[in-house]
Amino acid sequence: MAPRANAVVAVLAFGGIVVSLMQTLVIPIVPELPRLLDAPASDTAWAVTATLLAAAVATPMTGRLGDMYGKRRMLLVSLVMLVAGSVTAALSDTLAPMIVGRALQGLASGVIPLGISIMRDELPAERLGSATALMSASLGVGGALGLPAAALIADNFDWHVLFWASAGLGAVALVLVPAMVPESEVRTGGRFDLVGGIGMAAGLVCLLLAISKGADWGWSSGTTLGLFAAAVVVLLVWGWWELRVKEPLVDLRTTARRQVLVTNLASIAVGFAMFAMSLVIPQLLQLPEATGYGLGESLLVAGLTMAPSGLVMMATAPVSAALSKAKGPKITLMVGALVVAAGYGLNIALMSELWHFVLVTCVIGAGIGFTYGAMPALIMSAVPASETGAANSLNTLMRSIGTSTASAVAGVILAQMTTAFGQTALPSQDGFKVVLAIGAGAALLAFVVASFIPEQRGAGAAAGMSASAEPGADGAAVGDALTGDVEPAVVEGSPLVAGAEAAGSAPGGTPVRGRVLGAERAPVAGAAVTLISLGGKQLGRAASRDDGSYGVDAPGAGSYVLIASSEGYQPQASTIVVAGEPLAYDVLLSGTSGLAGVVRSVDSGTPVAEAVIIVTDVRGEVLATGRTDVLGEFTVTDLVPGPVTLAVSSPKHRPLAQVVEVGGAGTTRVELELRPGARVRGTVRGGGAPLSDARVTLVDAAGNVVATTRTGLDGAYAFSDLDTGAYTVIATGYPPRTASVTVPGAGVDGHDIELAHAGE
Repeated sequence: MAPRANAVVAVLAFGGIVVSLMQTLVIPIVPELPRLLDAPASDTAWAVTATLLAAAVATPMTGRLGDMYGKRRMLLVSLVMLVAGSVTAALSDTLAPMIVGRALQGLASGVIPLGISIMRDELPAERLGSATALMSASLGVGGALGLPAAALIADNFDWHVLFWASAGLGAVALVLVPAMVPESEVRTGGRFDLVGGIGMAAGLVCLLLAISKGADWGWSSGTTLGLFAAAVVVLLVWGWWELRVKEPLVDLRTTARRQVLVTNLASIAVGFAMFAMSLVIPQLLQLPEATGYGLGESLLVAGLTMAPSGLVMMATAPVSAALSKAKGPKITLMVGALVVAAGYGLNIALMSELWHFVLVTCVIGAGIGFTYGAMPALIMSAVPASETGAANSLNTLMRSIGTSTASAVAGVILAQMTTAFGQTALPSQDGFKVVLAIGAGAALLAFVVASFIPEQRGAGAAAGMSASAEPGADGAAVGDALTGDVEPAVVEGSPLVAGAEAAGSAPGGTPVRGRVLGAERAPVAGAAVTLISLGGKQLGRAASRDDGSYGVDAPGAGSYVLIASSEGYQPQASTIVVAGEPLAYDVLLSGTSGLAGVVRSVDSGTPVAEAVIIVTDVRGEVLATGRTDVLGEFTVTDLVPGPVTLAVSSPKHRPLAQVVEVGGAGTTRVELELRPGARVRGTVRGGGAPLSDARVTLVDAAGNVVATTRTGLDGAYAFSDLDTGAYTVIATGYPPRTASVTVPGAGVDGHDIELAHAGE
């Protein structure tokens, strides 16, 4: 790995580990907090709860702000919050400043998803898989390493040193980030959705507060049930708002994509499974030996038993990336879930020796490393680069919801299944086995859920990590060295494309000729085409002509990299193999912009599903087609900036076409409203019987013929897709007959016409 890339990965992973340490920082002193802070135990529990709630609120917000204003900038803001919170807690001797400090530490939780997003923007694609896997695993690594470190400090120093240490680590990260991590240029811009932020914060606080405090307040208490009900109502209203606001805090349209949605659901189950291990094993190790199943170890030993799992998570990061590249991140996630389930199975069987627990935590840690490494790859391969901060933050939030739920469920089970030990009721061995079995079940659930993730175009594309495609049977493939998207190569083996000679082609060597093509294979003029050696030396350069043709010369037989770039398009890097014969090679460029929106009915405001979407350029060439989903949403990618015509049609609605200016980067959003298409239908009869083949004409109020039709065998006729207003229906077959009709929004049914000869 290049030194610069190494430094970026190391600094970001260090920052992730420092932030994740906040999860276990206070665990050694939780039993002592009532005495240390001179407050009731029910109040000092907020030192843990405040961090959880602040993290839940801050994570998606910092991701969105990072996409808008700069990911490194928000990373620094998060680290400042961590240092400020640590210093505040270190200076506290009472409850209030402790809670404030812990909440500030929780606000730093966005560091990990922001770090993953920076990696996607800044690292070479071939390095991205292992780097993001390591960054994602740092969430578990910090938690595993933090417990023994915190226990060691708490046993040998004043408890304030815990927070001074975290402040020092945060300060180191705060210095390293601006020195080693570049600011990403990929941004969405726009305005922050303040209403959406408030709504999401209120909903998550209600939900997680009910989950985390339900055991203390009583699961059937009015407070707990009220918070759950409030969470449901607030989050539903928040979702309604996010689907309608132009620049949402969380793009639910992207989140509703099958790959993103299913990955997030699997993340909840994985988060549950991970925390079950972190909660149960330390308790088991610390129970007195006299119970028959506890080992009577100190908190420090319990923490040291957990520590190897963090190292295993780090070690499995490159293995996870390699498997994702070979088989796809979906397979990696499923494999990791099975490994976690197997680890819990071992724990249920082996609960008597210290080394049993070390083995089990290592197995589960390996599985968590696989799953945490696969999740960012799945998310990033399904969302635009400009939305990775928000998307990764939401995925991290899903894991946190899983861990919070695991804590609540395990707490209830262990509190209910107890055994008498002297004058004390301790969790029973059966209680621990039930919690471990539920952890295994959560891992298996993650496996089942992950199986519903859609298949990718290929392993490398699915992972979003491959830097360049491997040569295929035709000797070449097209890869995007910047984004990792792998596209099919367009190679025409012979003869050379006519008129392919272009400026910049040097005499001598083996000619490489072809065309640079965009959407619908339209030629791209003025594209820069560069031929370089595998060692990075430039060998030739050309600019494509008006018909897209280019020409460069390779010095001889061998493998080379051909790079094509043009303003408004994503650059493409292709590995080509020159055998000594002239090579014809066409390059496909895709646009950097996208178009997304929602289609609603103007009268009711309801989404219009299955509406046909057609995008054409200024010449009338079709660029893309598609249909809206059940929410009336549509997305079109790989467009070139500039004006396009967007046409929408749907049964029972009037078609609509309008010009849309596609922005230079990111996704342009539009909202379209279709007017209902009214109808007039009925039956023409003659002599009391249905009259077939009668001619029926519809005339508007201005006397213009709108449409003409003929009745069927049953005498029925119908006109659809009409504007509301007054019309005249003229039926002929016998002597003509006219009838006026006023068409409302819903149309007119049963407008029957009786024809008869004169005098009848």
